[in-house]
Amino acid sequence: MSETPYKVNIPNDELESLRRRLELTRFPDELDEAGWQYGVPLADAKRLVERWKSGFDWRAREAEINKLPQFTRDIEVEGFGILNIHYVHQKSKVDGAVPLLFIHGWPGHFLEVEKILPLLISHSADHPSFHVVSLSLPGTGFSDAPKRKGFSIPQYAEVGHKLMLALGYDDNTPPRFLSEPLLYLKYLVTPYTERDKAGFARGEWFSRVGAGYYIEQSTQPQTIGYSLSDSPLGLLAWIYEKLVQWTDNYPWTDDEVLQWVSIYWFSKAGPAASVRVYYESQANGHRKDVEATTVPMGISRFPKELRQVPKTWTHKMGNVVFDAEHDSGGHFPAYEAPAALVGDLRKMFGKGGPAFGVVNGKNGYATA
Repeated sequence: MSETPYKVNIPNDELESLRRRLELTRFPDELDEAGWQYGVPLADAKRLVERWKSGFDWRAREAEINKLPQFTRDIEVEGFGILNIHYVHQKSKVDGAVPLLFIHGWPGHFLEVEKILPLLISHSADHPSFHVVSLSLPGTGFSDAPKRKGFSIPQYAEVGHKLMLALGYDDNTPPRFLSEPLLYLKYLVTPYTERDKAGFARGEWFSRVGAGYYIEQSTQPQTIGYSLSDSPLGLLAWIYEKLVQWTDNYPWTDDEVLQWVSIYWFSKAGPAASVRVYYESQANGHRKDVEATTVPMGISRFPKELRQVPKTWTHKMGNVVFDAEHDSGGHFPAYEAPAALVGDLRKMFGKGGPAFGVVNGKNGYATA
């Protein structure tokens, strides 16, 4: 499982193929004054397609991405063979920095770590420093995708765990498990706060008008996969909707959106591979089979996250030692609110924090 340095280098013929497809884009019509009520506005779609075709400079962005230390490594997954996994590995200058694995979701990618990376590896007597690993999950970015059915949440966890072990991050502390059924009684008698009520309202909105993608991806991922893989506009609209509606009025630039979508378009396995985890996790019951753990956990709460529950509810997950609320931010906090997220990590793992010294021999501070 040796490590290989990696640089993003999309072939010219793939760039030309994308340009030709964009030239042939066929747009749908739109109702008068539709706005966002029916989905991505036609004016936004046309503007972004024109920019993608004629103005967006992928090569310039590619050069910026390649300033990050990137690597690939073969990881053997039990029952699924060997997958070549792509990741960023940025080490702090502090030998005893805390190892941190950054995991994106869908439609995220490894570059979500970009804004918080320099903050996390910085070192000071006032805050801990981190060694950061940000991987492209199997089926996304520049990692291989599994070829067999059944690759679900446990296998994603196996990949992340084995990657960190291969990089030498092992504190030799085995996890232990417990359940907290009595917490149910606690949250039954705890009044809901105004923030709790706002969180419920956000979740209700999401279930009513924002969860259509989930139903499709968790039941018929191959069907939507044809559109995502064959149509640049189809992929753009599918992801752009989430970037806008899942964030807290984040001021997306067109080039930010196009970089985000391009990573999916140019992904090693193709855009369809990224959505199958929804089917596998649903079919195999892995969205519900979560055991409480005694490993210290921290939670950062952002008001525009899609589903939110009261604090007392989340404590049934296990040993929650840190719980912070923020006034702004949504589903992509590392990108929307990097300072707030890093601040929480520093408080949790810093001196006097509830997880200080939790990793044996790596407390995040330089020795005197």
